[in-house]
Amino acid sequence: MEYTLKILPLLFQGLLVSIKVYLIVVVLIVPVAVLAAIGKVSGPRILKKILFLYTWVFRGTPLLLQLFFIYYAFPYLGIVWSPLTCVVVAFVLNVGAYETEIIRAGIESIDKGQYEAAKALGMTYVQTMRRIIIPQTIRRVLPATCNEAILTFKDTALIAAVAIGDLLRTAKELVTYDFKITPFFVACAFYLIISSILVQVFSRLEKKYSIYE
Repeated sequence: MEYTLKILPLLFQGLLVSIKVYLIVVVLIVPVAVLAAIGKVSGPRILKKILFLYTWVFRGTPLLLQLFFIYYAFPYLGIVWSPLTCVVVAFVLNVGAYETEIIRAGIESIDKGQYEAAKALGMTYVQTMRRIIIPQTIRRVLPATCNEAILTFKDTALIAAVAIGDLLRTAKELVTYDFKITPFFVACAFYLIISSILVQVFSRLEKKYSIYE
């Protein structure tokens, strides 16, 4: 117990890093995914091909490989970013690809008659998307989006592979230094607590806003 209390502050600092990365990624994913989904549905042909390639690559390769590529390979191309920037870019591009497809499917599920009705009322395409289509789409895809958001927090453990002192990396360093596995158990408890909180939060959001409520 004494050892556990001793390492708690260090692990808590690592947890804060994980939460920081998670919050930044979640905030950035929303506009990226919405714009990309709209582009796949109604953008020009060349844009649709680019976005298809984007989702195909980032959904078809492992997140860890993408993280390594951005962190280790980009410097050879003259692109030097901080570790935090590399992590955020990798996560946003990866999770954004999945969320793009979720939102695209949601947009395409909206009845075409609503577009025609909006046009008859004199609304522009942007107004139609902003006021009618996107609000309905968000409600339709909320369950899948909430599930993706929960998985994203657990995936933040992957940033332990690069030079960022997140929760898992901190626990691993303590285990290596002290030759005790207690830090792993504490880290596991932290992940379970945060994941459980996210589950409750997103469950409430689904019940309140989901179109299938």
